[in-house]
Amino acid sequence: MEATTVMFPVTPSSLDYVPEPLDLVGRRGIDNGINGNAGHNNEIPIIDFSTFMNVRSRRSDPDERSVSDVAASPRFGRPLESVRSSDCLEGLLNSPRLLNSPSMRSTLDTPRSERVLCFEPHPMFGEAWDLLRKSLVMFRGQPVGTLAASDHSEEALNYDQVFVRDFVPSALAFLMNNEPEIVKNFLLKALRLQSNWEKRIDNFTLGKGAMPASFKVIHDPVRNNDKIMADFGESAIGRVAPVDSGFWWIILLRAYTKCTGDQTLAEMPDCQRGIRLVLSLCLSEGFDTFPTLLCADGCCMVDRRMGIYGYPIEIQALFYMALRCAKMMLKPEGDGKELLERVEKRLQALNYHIRSYFWLDFEQLNNVYRYKTEEYSHTAVNKFNVIPDSIPDWIFDFMPMKGGYFIGNVSPARMDFRWFCLGNCVAILSSLATPEQEVGIMDLLEERWDDLIGEMPLKIAYPALEGHEWRIVTGCDPKNTRWSYHNGGSWPVLIWLFTAACIKTGRPQLARKAIELLESRLSKDSWPEYYDGTSGRYIGKQARKYQTWSIAGYLVAKMMLEDPSHLGMISIEDDRKTKTPSMPRSASSMF
Repeated sequence: MEATTVMFPVTPSSLDYVPEPLDLVGRRGIDNGINGNAGHNNEIPIIDFSTFMNVRSRRSDPDERSVSDVAASPRFGRPLESVRSSDCLEGLLNSPRLLNSPSMRSTLDTPRSERVLCFEPHPMFGEAWDLLRKSLVMFRGQPVGTLAASDHSEEALNYDQVFVRDFVPSALAFLMNNEPEIVKNFLLKALRLQSNWEKRIDNFTLGKGAMPASFKVIHDPVRNNDKIMADFGESAIGRVAPVDSGFWWIILLRAYTKCTGDQTLAEMPDCQRGIRLVLSLCLSEGFDTFPTLLCADGCCMVDRRMGIYGYPIEIQALFYMALRCAKMMLKPEGDGKELLERVEKRLQALNYHIRSYFWLDFEQLNNVYRYKTEEYSHTAVNKFNVIPDSIPDWIFDFMPMKGGYFIGNVSPARMDFRWFCLGNCVAILSSLATPEQEVGIMDLLEERWDDLIGEMPLKIAYPALEGHEWRIVTGCDPKNTRWSYHNGGSWPVLIWLFTAACIKTGRPQLARKAIELLESRLSKDSWPEYYDGTSGRYIGKQARKYQTWSIAGYLVAKMMLEDPSHLGMISIEDDRKTKTPSMPRSASSMF
């Protein structure tokens, strides 16, 4: 085993200036290009990853209480520089081998960069940073997000917009590179749109807590003005509002707070109100008998008709994580105390429901296979009246003796046995999964590597819908054909979630293996949005090139592997209060 290399941060001084406050419409400022590269490529020693859950605060901003005041803050701090403790900084600066290498020349030639001086970075890493910075969207001279894609060979459609969910890996990359201001600007911009935008679809108005799916900065060259147009689902395919946007916003706000140590942003009255609006929308009482959220098809990353209507695991896992993040940031003043009590009760109910009813392993599959139907009363074992004949044939061969996962959906008389990557990874990061279930998910990924990772990480869903089932479920969607796009396609962006889950469960070698697969093709293929085929061998037939979250996902995965302390931004350890409560059960602990 190689000796562990200790890394010490060296923080150079930075020059700050006060930009103009953000507004929905304003004069366009000068775009001061920001370029740079960052990265490490060290092997990770065998360590206890639980020690990295508390990230040390890097900086703290002045006291801020309003949107305008918060926006008028220093723009960018210089990134951290890292050197080996065993080497001399001056000697490394003058190293001919490093200075003359193509990748290092690219790094050193950039005006703003994290000059990594202790290794030969992968050429893809510097290229990824250049592309990420080129995708920045400016509003009044300030960066407020990143484009969904920068593929100039195709019609822009809505890929020239800033999507809330798409920006998350970009935001994490900037936070890990000690550039938090763009993240702050984005959080405030989305917050302003939540509060001030009229959310109408035909004659119906969405709830106040809804966050936009995306927004676009439009420049008027005549008046030299910028304005923002938001989309809350009224322009989306199928006209579905994004349920996940509000959750990602809360999760990202917590990541910003955890990384920077700047609690004043989350404590602002505007941010506190934004959190309350999202929670009030999700915790409102209705006719549901389950703690899970009832959703329409196409309400999240799987944003087209794919049969996820009901209670999709992706939404439930994000809901759970957002509740836990909100619980940490919400202040008890005013109605906050009552809301926190509602959050705690919902967390316990959701925790128990998902762990009990969504979990599937070999033993539980055998139980479902033997279910009796038409049971009545509180003693029912088959509580959702799932018909055993509805179990698909593929699951019997797919399910290994060792391992398990949270299935895609559970609702009356229906179990969606498909694997969904994002929901299971977030379940690990939020500690929605028990420690045993976390191990089971990772065991499944190892056992079914060829199916779920293949030649290009990672399958968004498995398996693909085909034939008659595809025609009925997707409505003959020409984009979601078998093993393409959301229907079993391989999405490079998921590498950051997979890497975080690997680190949290102590299996960084799996993430390293998957990243090596990415590095063998992703840059050569011009950073596509997704890949097609059973193993992800082919560039997606309608995939956009230079997809920003494919680029950012790779950067985040690399930086987390090289510095596992970054995991604390997007991972939450289990909490005694949210552990599964002991509840009296009739005949079975499952269904």
